[in-house]
Amino acid sequence: MQKPSIPKGTRDFGPQQVARRNHIFGVVRRVFEKFGYAPLETPTMENLSVLTGKYGDEGDQLLFKILNSGDFAKDVSADDLAAGSKKILPKVAEKGLRYDLTVPFARYVVMNRGQLTLPFKRYQIQPVWRADRPQRGRYREFVQCDADVVGTTSLLCEAEIVLMIDEVLSTLGLTDFTIKINHRGVLSGIYQALGGEGTESDLFVAIDKLDKIGRDGVTRELLERGFSQGAIDKVFQYLEVGGSFDEKLSTLRTAFGADGVLADATAGPARGLADLEQVQGYLQDFGFENFARLDFDVTLARGLSYYTGCIFEVKVNNVQMGSISGGGRYDNLTGAFGLPGLSGVGFSFGVDRIYDVLEELKLFPEDVAAAPLCLVANFDHEGRATVLPLLKALRDAGLSAELYPEVSKLKKQFEYADKRGIRYLLLAGPDERAAGQVKLRDMRSGTEQMLPLAEAATEVQKLA
Repeated sequence: MQKPSIPKGTRDFGPQQVARRNHIFGVVRRVFEKFGYAPLETPTMENLSVLTGKYGDEGDQLLFKILNSGDFAKDVSADDLAAGSKKILPKVAEKGLRYDLTVPFARYVVMNRGQLTLPFKRYQIQPVWRADRPQRGRYREFVQCDADVVGTTSLLCEAEIVLMIDEVLSTLGLTDFTIKINHRGVLSGIYQALGGEGTESDLFVAIDKLDKIGRDGVTRELLERGFSQGAIDKVFQYLEVGGSFDEKLSTLRTAFGADGVLADATAGPARGLADLEQVQGYLQDFGFENFARLDFDVTLARGLSYYTGCIFEVKVNNVQMGSISGGGRYDNLTGAFGLPGLSGVGFSFGVDRIYDVLEELKLFPEDVAAAPLCLVANFDHEGRATVLPLLKALRDAGLSAELYPEVSKLKKQFEYADKRGIRYLLLAGPDERAAGQVKLRDMRSGTEQMLPLAEAATEVQKLA
């Protein structure tokens, strides 16, 4: 007999886990809707032509491809096999599982542009798939909670992203986290300061790995990609700029000016520094009180190639976990689908990582559970005419309740309630029924009280 298993990088979720995940989804959904975002869903699979070329070379390699139906290899020739996978792929797979929610959103916007009112603000809470190497905090199937707005270049949107991130995480009970912000223009300025060595994309990809492989690892990678040691040293002079948000802005303006890369005040590093300063100003006008959580991090690169402006990433500081949120501005993502020049900005929460963090820090509320609130004990068949109306009254009062399905010893029913995490046990035995009462037992405290049978549902509702 074959032992059952699931693919690596995927997980089953039991009732308690689902209840806790729904708690996270509920908080995220309420904040998104409070800020004016409308719900949207897109298909699990997309045409590969939609997905490829949007995430950089490394991202494309992590796409899950779906084999065509039927004899998927019927059009593959011997020459194709000799040429390798890139030649074979278009003939055997036309579709893939979505890698993120942003690219499908851009596709949706283009396909529905005639019906949308711009700016268009949407949120999505759906699973995505990546053919990554599974490890703690990194899964092949996981849920993202995205919020994006397209059709505006206003940096008010970036400021509100900071506000939403801060509110969601604070509501979930997190206090020690950092919202990192940078700008692709700042990174472009660093590349321009090198005088044309290597390629910009190679530089960004290497910088994005700094927190994983360290300075030595980034140095080795840049050397392999054609950067000189002198250029690498200059890169780290920029990346190691310290001080407050304002001090970093000032230091970078001076450094970029000395390296002659501020000629165009509307693009590149000049635009990047001006945008970051304006986002900071919006937050001050909003009365944002948690600037200690906001870090202008020059090393933040974000690996996805479609970002063009401000970029974000969020780290919880007191746990060993990667980023739990990220995003940024993209000026022309819809251009790949025939609608150029439509700017957008958005971010995503990684629910699976947030779950792991909340579980490690024991921040889930005690009342987040999948168990019903009440269990009505099943004493005997004669009590059916009493306990079934009682069960109905509890449910009519909006309380989650169930009747133990079989007549059994009370010890067994007590154990069932305890293992399920049920809060209240209601007992209507022959003596209680004769007196027109029901005994209510609090399974947490062990205390008991007698209630009039006709008022039991109302009294339990007061306790809930």
